[in-house]
This record gives sequence, C-alpha cells and structure tokens, in this order.
Amino acid sequence: MQEGWITQQRSRFLKAGTIKARVDLVRRLASFTNQYPWQWEAAEVEAFFDHLASGARPIAVSTARAYQNALRLFMDYVTDARYGWPLACQERFGETPVQVLHEWNTVTHVADFEGQPGRRPLTYDEVQALFDAADTRVGEVRARGRKGVLAAMRDAALLKTIYAYGLRRSEAWGLDLHDLRHNPKARQFGCCGALFVRWGKSSNGSPPKRRTVLTVPEMDWIVPVLEQWITEIRPVLAPEKHPALWVTERRGRLSRRAINEAFEDARGAAGLPTELDLHCLRHSYVTHLVEFDYPERFVQDQVGHVTASTTAIYTGVSDEYRNRLLQRALTRDPDLWDKE
Repeated sequence: MQEGWITQQRSRFLKAGTIKARVDLVRRLASFTNQYPWQWEAAEVEAFFDHLASGARPIAVSTARAYQNALRLFMDYVTDARYGWPLACQERFGETPVQVLHEWNTVTHVADFEGQPGRRPLTYDEVQALFDAADTRVGEVRARGRKGVLAAMRDAALLKTIYAYGLRRSEAWGLDLHDLRHNPKARQFGCCGALFVRWGKSSNGSPPKRRTVLTVPEMDWIVPVLEQWITEIRPVLAPEKHPALWVTERRGRLSRRAINEAFEDARGAAGLPTELDLHCLRHSYVTHLVEFDYPERFVQDQVGHVTASTTAIYTGVSDEYRNRLLQRALTRDPDLWDKE
C-alpha cells in the first residue's frame, strides 16, 4: 500500500519531502493503533489526534488539519477500487479498508488565518529598530577588531532586501547577481529597478514559481544599499565567479539557516519579541504596500500569491491607516454621520 501510494504521488510530481512526511505520518498512525489500515476505524484516528493535541507539546490547529488531509488522501487511495486494495484485503483478510476521516472528526476551517503570532506585520518603528540594530552590529564588530565585519554588513543588506521586496527565505537564498534587473519605466533605480525571483513557492507538484518584483518608490532606499553591496562589499569577499547574490566568507552561497540567524541576531539586539520570525518581514511588506494605497492586484502580483484571499490574510493595517481612511471619507462627505 505504501509503495503504491508513493508511486501515485510521484506521478503527480510532488516533492520527495512532501511524500516522505505523508508516509511517515501513516506509519505513525499504524504504530499508535497497532493495526493495519484495513482495520482502522474512526475511533482509532480520533484517539490518535486526541493524543497529538495533548501533552507538553500539543500540535497546532493548522498542523492537525494538514495531518488529517494527508491521512484522508491515503485512505482515499486504499479505498479506491481502481487500485484494487478493497478487493485484495477482502480476499486475504476478510476486511475492507474504509474512509475513517469525515466532517465529524476533522478540523473545520472557520478562520482565514490560523498562523503563528510571530508572523504578524511589524510596525514602521519596529522595522526601523530592526535595521538600526543590524547596522549597529557592523560598528560593534569593527570596534572590537574582530573578523565578521563584512558578514555583518551582508546581513544588514540582506534583511533590508527581504523587507523591501517581500521575499520568502528560500527566495532570498536563491537570488543570483543576474536576478537584479533594470526597469525601463523606472530608470532612476538603475540595475535595481526589479528583482527576478526564481525560487518562489511551488504548489501541487509544480516547479518553483517565478515572478518579477518591481522596486516601489517608497522602498527606493534599498537601491543604494544593494549597489553598495554589489560594488564595494561583495567583491571584497572574493566570490570569484560564484553567481549567488549573498555569499559567505568561504565563497559559497549563504545558507537558509544563516539567514534565520541574521534575523534572530538583529531581533534580539533590537529588543523585539522573541516569537517573531523572519517571515514577519514579508507580512510587513504586504501590509505596508496596502497602506501606501497600492491596488490589491498589484500587491498580490508583487508577492506571488495565487489568490487575493491569501494576500488579505497577510495584511494587518495599523490604526493610523484606518483613521486616514476614515478622515478621507469624512472629508468627501462631512455630513456622513448625520445620514440615516
């Protein structure tokens, strides 16, 4: 059953990591119940999820839904007559697998966003504090006369780039020098008029999605940051012909873990809450573009979301912005509140 299900998923060109995680989950359920899939009943699955939801480290609601969806897919496979397992099980064991996950024992999707609080958008002051902390670290390393000045300068430029273009970690990691593009409609930005993202998030077995992120005027401060990194700082690291935009002192591409560590160091130095993670910069970018009054479709294309609803759950506009909208409405119609 497992091998057949693996083959079925491979035929859909799903990632190896996705397939392995699903198969491991099926094995966990089999180990928990000490039964084979054709023996499973709804009560065993419910006990399994009750076990996962209790204890010192209970799983999140979003994780439970993902697990339930994966197990439902497996049971759809083994109960489908086209694959022959119902007949084979009946003939060999006198039992037939049944779908044990249904609307009464699975998580209902009642909220648009169930993500972690650490991925909330930052305020403008928090963004500035984060960048100030990253810049200050450069001076501190230099003052101590220790190695790492170039790395600190790289990390500061990296974090600013992630925010200025609303990038995911993997998208920033995969950037190469030639991904910096000219924008004929914004010549003042030079070679930093746009950023070509080649490692966007894939879905349903598709390859990484690509998109071009335009430099917006409100983020034009990123242009001198990138130009300094490209022309002055990066060459000192002597990357030779390595194409990566973000390189290490050992002339290799900066790792994903190092990107996380750069954010965590700046977050700690800025005194920001420890639950915040790198992805909050992407949420901040979406929110701030909305507050800059860019159309929803433009924001959606900039960050590479398939649907507008995904962009909407990233957005957490400030009270100041909502008050500006209210003031604008009142200015258009001063008698608004006197009307019934």
